[in-house]
Amino acid sequence: MRWKRTIQLLDVHCEGEIGRVALGGVPKIPGESIAEQLHWLNTDPKGHELRRFVCLEPRGAPIGSVNLLVPPRHPEADAAFIILQPDQAHASSGSNSICVTTALLESGIVEMKEPETIVTLETAAGLVRARATCRDGRCEKVQLTMVPSFVHALDVTVETPRWGTIKADISYGGIFYALVDVAQIGLTIDRANAAALVEAGMVLKTIINKSMTVVHPEIPAISGIAYVMFRSVEADGTIRTCTTMWPGRADRSPCGTGNSANLAARHARGQAKVGDIFLSRSIIGSQFEVGLAELTEVAGRPAIVPTITGRGFTFGMSQLALDPFDPLAEGFALTDVWGPSAGEI
Repeated sequence: MRWKRTIQLLDVHCEGEIGRVALGGVPKIPGESIAEQLHWLNTDPKGHELRRFVCLEPRGAPIGSVNLLVPPRHPEADAAFIILQPDQAHASSGSNSICVTTALLESGIVEMKEPETIVTLETAAGLVRARATCRDGRCEKVQLTMVPSFVHALDVTVETPRWGTIKADISYGGIFYALVDVAQIGLTIDRANAAALVEAGMVLKTIINKSMTVVHPEIPAISGIAYVMFRSVEADGTIRTCTTMWPGRADRSPCGTGNSANLAARHARGQAKVGDIFLSRSIIGSQFEVGLAELTEVAGRPAIVPTITGRGFTFGMSQLALDPFDPLAEGFALTDVWGPSAGEI
């Protein structure tokens, strides 16, 4: 084999959302901090090349993420990671944090201690504390203490040609979200509506990002609306969610950062208090427990510390390789599988 590059992956999913973890072969990524490394991946041509290598066809697929393990910089961190998706590198993710924790413990990179192991993860958004319940060599579930979440603005009006005026909450849960009550677009969060929800989410994301600028007050590398998350509240109080992701797919998990952002909005409206625990259900029916652990501040603005509890499952191992003679080495995506926005890749 005359491969130019190889990356070894442990295949993991969290409540249905795939988050492969790159255990070996990750190249050195420039930057003095994880946030600087995130910025390099999103701005340097070599960063784009790496993302396309792992995320696009023929090696990648529209479903799921690839988590790059990188050396931690914070003295309290056991490991650090950056999330690669087809559009860009992302700062934080609850489902991917659970996938990474599961991978670290079940691969032996971090020693598993039963009945509980604490793993501190460093992300570009800050430290995420993972409390893993372990038994018989298996990581049974993970509770994450997420980075502080806060509201940027409530009830932002968005003018759309199809649905008229839409209201959205702009909130941060590790990345920025536009949170939209799904009834406003005449849909419910069901499997049969996945394509329609994704189409609407892509339209709304474009309109909102063109109409406003959002930047984290302390981490400039985190900016812009990353996702639109549709939400509803069921009769029993369960929060139903569908996070729509570029170039055109639905998050299979209930979405950890999205639920963190939504919890900040609920707290700002007086609908959640410290100690509350909510059940969140995804479009495929998988579930997270979402808790409000404490109150805090971010750059002088009110914020909360959320917890997200879910399960990760390993389902295989794989190795990506780059043939130096491959004419499709830079990767590609087609609208037939990836959705209409794939034409922008």
